[in-house]
Amino acid sequence: MGRIEAWVYEIDLVSHGGGDEQGDFCQTLSATDVCSGWTETEAVQNKAQVWVFEGLTSIRSRLPFGLLGIDSDNGSEFINKHLVAYCEREGISFTRSRPYRKNDNCFIEQKNYTVVRKTVGYMRYDSSKELEILNRLYSYLRLYNNYFLPSMKLSQKTRIGSKVVKRYDEPKSPYQRLLESSSIDRRVKQRLRVEYDKLNPAQLKREIMCLQQLLWKAVRNKQRKRRAA
Repeated sequence: MGRIEAWVYEIDLVSHGGGDEQGDFCQTLSATDVCSGWTETEAVQNKAQVWVFEGLTSIRSRLPFGLLGIDSDNGSEFINKHLVAYCEREGISFTRSRPYRKNDNCFIEQKNYTVVRKTVGYMRYDSSKELEILNRLYSYLRLYNNYFLPSMKLSQKTRIGSKVVKRYDEPKSPYQRLLESSSIDRRVKQRLRVEYDKLNPAQLKREIMCLQQLLWKAVRNKQRKRRAA
């Protein structure tokens, strides 16, 4: 049985400026558990501390397990007195990466692409309608990714001369990894099984694709209105 000693989440913001960093635009707060790969996303209207904190508390309310630690980069949206005080009050360990060392947050950097960018792309989202669609989409995406999409984890890395040989474990979804963990309470596992039994991966995929189309449509309509103004 796999054992997971601590539930530590790496967190980061994914910018939706579409290549234009001027003004306010949506950000996706993404968070991934280092051990199981369980990933949550929440779109916020900009990177102001108040919205990032609200997004983080929303993500925490959905987690199937307790939160022992978070690890972020050095952005002021994370490194601020409000979030530090919250972590101290809640008994959450709060660490940050070294400056200019993106590999310190390699788990979340990977999810920023495979979960966020591959789903919603690189366009500019800066309206309340787009924000609402993003979070509706993410409500289905979290279920599809965490319950049904398997991934492999690095289990061994050996250097032989100048060559590095990597070995990976059997592909498993975050849901499967949680069920195999002896650190997860049996009642939590039962809740996960109940939710899993209610899900239809094909229907989840259809909902995601429908909301993707709504998102692209909202962007096109917004662009047409701005050109006509």
